Amino acid sequence: MHSNNVANGSQGAKGLRTLLSRLKKHPLARIGPGLITGVADDDPSGIATYSQAGAQFGLNMLWTMPVAFPLMAAIQSMCAYIGRVTGKGLAANIKATFPRSVLLSVVLLLLVANTFNIAADIAAMGETAELVSGFNQHTMTVIFCLGIVVLEIFIPYHRYVFLLKWLTLSLLAYAAVLFTVHISWGQVALRTFFPHFTLNVDAATVIVGIFGTTISPYLFFWQASEEVEDMQIHHGTRLLLDDQVAGPELRRIRWDTWSGMFYSNITSYFIILATAVTLNVAGVTNIETAAQAASALRPLAGDFTSIIFALGILGVGLIGVPVLAGSAAYAVCEAMNWKWGLERKADDARGFYGVIAVSTFAALGIQYSPLSPMKALFWSAVINGVVAVPLLVVITILASRKSVMGRFTASRPIIALGWIAAAVMGAAAVAMFIPG
Repeated sequence: MHSNNVANGSQGAKGLRTLLSRLKKHPLARIGPGLITGVADDDPSGIATYSQAGAQFGLNMLWTMPVAFPLMAAIQSMCAYIGRVTGKGLAANIKATFPRSVLLSVVLLLLVANTFNIAADIAAMGETAELVSGFNQHTMTVIFCLGIVVLEIFIPYHRYVFLLKWLTLSLLAYAAVLFTVHISWGQVALRTFFPHFTLNVDAATVIVGIFGTTISPYLFFWQASEEVEDMQIHHGTRLLLDDQVAGPELRRIRWDTWSGMFYSNITSYFIILATAVTLNVAGVTNIETAAQAASALRPLAGDFTSIIFALGILGVGLIGVPVLAGSAAYAVCEAMNWKWGLERKADDARGFYGVIAVSTFAALGIQYSPLSPMKALFWSAVINGVVAVPLLVVITILASRKSVMGRFTASRPIIALGWIAAAVMGAAAVAMFIPG
């Protein structure tokens, strides 16, 4: 009996090793930072924003995703170029090119905004976990925070990023939701290109929220630094010093980033669509959290649809929270000249992992403070809206300067999209402060 157990255990271990080996050879495992960055954009607070858009305006906010996609992809491409070409993250390049006051202001605002955003995300994850499992939401938020911090600190980057890539499949949950409800695809196509709504304060607020949660500062820092991390674990050299691999590397970045942002934006489109054809049709027009959207779907589209939506929230939360905490840590450490990197051991990058832990647990503390998670999300949106505009200008300038990028400056169409993105986000930032 004992020998049979040993044999079965040996076969099980061998089977697990075989599965892991196959997964590592899968095309998804070879995709770079663009996919993770794109999926992190659809974090629980983003899902809440997209759900509110669909619930309040039905199909008439679908147009925002085709408009946001090229702007988001262009900005993220420039961030990836900056990281791979210079071998430094975004904060280090800002530090080398702009006054120190610009760097410190941006990093401080990013750290505060990310902490508020994490607070909103883990609150949504805890609420969703309670909806699915019945466990207390505050207990679940503690478990999520501890788990995320432990994974980021103790698992090396090359293994951790492998896990994050497979978690990106959780976004497929929102495509699956569409198969459980009736959809008039002719109307969907019509409203995507010819929306019908009155541009009043309510509509402007939702549009500002959509663009603000889609083009977010934390994604800029994350993708630039992840390119550096990838370069280092593959023993590469920044393209400014070794341009022999420039062609294949820049093509990889373009494909990786544009496909990753397309995956992100088509998912956002699906979320707006799913809530439009369920919640809006049923007269449910006010959604404050992603978990509330999942709960509201239950009586309208059934338990299965509600659970799929909820599981998607948990999956993307497990990506979004580490990206939020990690992007803040990259920015702070580059500003302070501290050692950084998810590939480093905890003893070798205490400041880096310290920022991750402090920002995550500070966000957890907000759950038990007078500041509600929804207020945290509001202030996160305000700060992101303010800091995004100068950051977009800075990124576009960096990507177009030969003194920074050498002969690898971004193309004119990409630069043009960068300036358009800055103008759009600038208008959004101004709209936030216009009294309703």
